[in-house]
Amino acid sequence: MVSRPAARALLLGSALLVSVSAQAADAAYDLIIRGGTIYDGSGKAPVVGDVAIKGDRIVAVGKVEGSAKTEVAAKGMAVAPGFINMLSWATESLIADPKSQSDIRQGVTLEVMGEGWSMGPMNATMKRLETERQGDVKYPIEWTTLGDYLGWLEKRGVSTNVASFVGAATVRVHELGEDDVDPTPEQLARMRALVRQAMNEGAMGVGSSIIYAPGSYAETDELVALTSEAAKCGGMYISHMRSEGDRIEEAVDELIDISRRSGAPAEIYHLKMAGRSNWGKLDTVVKKIEAARAEGLKITTDMYTYTAGATGLDAAMPTWVQAGGLEEWIKRLKDPAIRARVTAEMKQPGSDWENLYFGAGADKMILSGFKNDALKPLTGKTLAEVAAMRGKSPEETAMDLVVEDGSRVGTVYFLMSEDNVRRQVQLPWMSFGSDAASQATEGVFLKSGAHPRTYGNFARLLGRYVRDEKLIPLEQAVYRLTTLPATNLGIKERGALRPGYYADVVVFDPATIGDRSTFEKPHQYSVGMRDVFVNGVGVLRNGEHSGATPGRAVRGAGWNRCS
Repeated sequence: MVSRPAARALLLGSALLVSVSAQAADAAYDLIIRGGTIYDGSGKAPVVGDVAIKGDRIVAVGKVEGSAKTEVAAKGMAVAPGFINMLSWATESLIADPKSQSDIRQGVTLEVMGEGWSMGPMNATMKRLETERQGDVKYPIEWTTLGDYLGWLEKRGVSTNVASFVGAATVRVHELGEDDVDPTPEQLARMRALVRQAMNEGAMGVGSSIIYAPGSYAETDELVALTSEAAKCGGMYISHMRSEGDRIEEAVDELIDISRRSGAPAEIYHLKMAGRSNWGKLDTVVKKIEAARAEGLKITTDMYTYTAGATGLDAAMPTWVQAGGLEEWIKRLKDPAIRARVTAEMKQPGSDWENLYFGAGADKMILSGFKNDALKPLTGKTLAEVAAMRGKSPEETAMDLVVEDGSRVGTVYFLMSEDNVRRQVQLPWMSFGSDAASQATEGVFLKSGAHPRTYGNFARLLGRYVRDEKLIPLEQAVYRLTTLPATNLGIKERGALRPGYYADVVVFDPATIGDRSTFEKPHQYSVGMRDVFVNGVGVLRNGEHSGATPGRAVRGAGWNRCS
């Protein structure tokens, strides 16, 4: 006798039905997904029906008559628009492996990049430094502008669609370098022109990340000036704010001020209350956002579904020591007097910088990414454990590791409250982003650790918080993975199951979808996503990647009209 789970597996495994050749010759459609429970992205209750696709477009949703060259049986499965990853760091991982496995296997069909730093515009000095600073993933920089990069990816072939903001720090470094300086009027004019150029090439707007040097050196007026150019072109401002902890209220005020003064919609990247002493600030932050929205400003947020963030040891040290770039930072950390000052500042809340070391503590910081092969055995250990191994203080150890590795050293910081994560999931203006690369359980990616959000952010939402904890209904979750972010970005003809829209479609099992990646064993794919179609092409079929790379560059509202 076949067990019930085994029978279900057999049913799902045999879901793909290929029409006979005689029928295919007369088929009205290329693909019909039959009998699934359709969550169209609107947030409305689902209906059982069919989705018909011809070429790269959806042509019918509901009861579809006629035949198709290929039919997929989806009874008992959820059928939804492809998910939008609002904060993707797949910039380099798609170069190493264009299949985007960790995200495709969760249903992501659009990677949105550009958190403060974008892959263009670059000048010769930036190209040289970026090449020298590359870690496990190494590649020649064969583009100059952001538009060049997006076109290069598309031509080379990627499984997901790709989009990007232009990085405020990238524009700043292009004109000012990596020092803590203010732009002259002439330099600011050139920076504004670079934003206009990027918008004309299809950027979604301006992205900032202003806890990190050199992005942190930008003052509010500079960010308003850059964002104003994006606003003229229909773009938005999106930011890793100046603080997510001790000064989060002031940081939210700054973001709202930038939106109001520039005329651009604004989104807060990965909303969180970082550090136990700040967990109680969520009510105040929500009230500020709601008040701005009531005023008529378009303020939204996104998040990842974990209580730990991941960045580098640069977030554990004051930004003044990092002025001039990585090489100058390392040089300063070899000076005993400077090390003593840095140690003292690491031990207290940052007065004018975001001290994640103080917020988490050395025993809640997992070292996750090294360049130096000799240091890779430390991957997965806490900073406290490595300090004890070396017989040094955690502060001294952090500085030593940056010097020895020649990098910012990837680090996971445990900072957030699970209760706040649950509450944020329920906010109606919240979308979702992994804040991670899209990796694979093979090849170059196994050289380093990873945050579980890399493999599980979206599946965790649908499995843990929707199905198991019932915090929001599935139709609302799908809306906030699809139509909501597409609307915020101003993307046309994606993010919903509607005739005429691009055929980015996912088929998953609501009963089994879930994350499997853990902090101890991060390189594990999520489960429950069965089929993923990108621009009408099957990329995931019966849970296995087809190898197809039909992804395209998705351009913003200013494309070819914002010179």
